[in-house]
Amino acid sequence: MPTPDRGTLRDRALGALTTLWVSLLRYALKFGVVGIVGYVVDVGVFNLLRVTVMGDNPIGAKAVAVVFGTLVTWLGSRYWTFRENRRDNYLLELLEFIVVSAGGLLVVLLCLWVSHYVLGFRTLLADNISTNVIGFVLATAFRFFLFRFWVYGHHRRDGLHARTHKAEAAALVLFEDESAASRDADSD
Repeated sequence: MPTPDRGTLRDRALGALTTLWVSLLRYALKFGVVGIVGYVVDVGVFNLLRVTVMGDNPIGAKAVAVVFGTLVTWLGSRYWTFRENRRDNYLLELLEFIVVSAGGLLVVLLCLWVSHYVLGFRTLLADNISTNVIGFVLATAFRFFLFRFWVYGHHRRDGLHARTHKAEAAALVLFEDESAASRDADSD
């Protein structure tokens, strides 16, 4: 029995790792650009509202700004970063995007809480490091991987559309007859 050529296996493994790395790096760079644009929108809308119609309501201004920033990042992710994996059911996709974004916020808040209340680092500098450095890095990694492999994962490409096809296939199995399954589906 011939043994596989080690050089060939090594070359194939390195080639696969290189392809994986390039693919992830491409997504990560696009993700970063979209995130920066969303951040600029968030900060810009917040400051615009603070100096105009919501001067005395910073919390309301920030809430509105986060909504706009999240919509911009969703649109950028949907139509550029993960465009080949966007789904027909855009409302489900948006809902999942919002859930992951809220999860990222919780990661940041958890870092702040641990630093401020558990470890006792109560200075403004410590709060900024725990939130805007450590929390930011962890939340960005959290969002990137959940967006890449859950919201825009290859297995989710068609979203609700794929579920419809599965239901049709199940109906074919039940009825064992395509015409009976389609007649039943048309009668609903």
